[in-house]
Amino acid sequence: MNTVVMIGRMAKDPELRFTASGKAVAAFSIAVNRPFSKTNEADFFNVVVWKKTAENCANYLAKGRLVGIEGRLQTRSYETQNGEKRYVTEIVANQIEFLEWGKKESQEDFNGKLSDSDIDLDDFQVIDDSDESVPF
Repeated sequence: MNTVVMIGRMAKDPELRFTASGKAVAAFSIAVNRPFSKTNEADFFNVVVWKKTAENCANYLAKGRLVGIEGRLQTRSYETQNGEKRYVTEIVANQIEFLEWGKKESQEDFNGKLSDSDIDLDDFQVIDDSDESVPF
């Protein structure tokens, strides 16, 4: 079984490219905080995403945004111009959850927190829980 699930912040903007056959592919990296780190250490992971999800990431995500990623680890190798063999391990994402919203250009549009002034209590209804037909 090869499954990875992570929540982290975008460490750079997605780079969208297209294969020769026209398939979209986006690459970016995320920073994931280490649990119990006293110095706020983070690990950085390269992420690759394909097709329509790649296009959505390029259009709506930006550096600093919080994302959830589900996918698999994949290792590939390539040879440098000097003939050295290099290995790369990356996450190939099956699903990306956008955990923060707003305009791509502005991270300040949403900081993940609401204050009392952001909530209009007139939009809520009182729930009548005296109905015996509710199963829980």
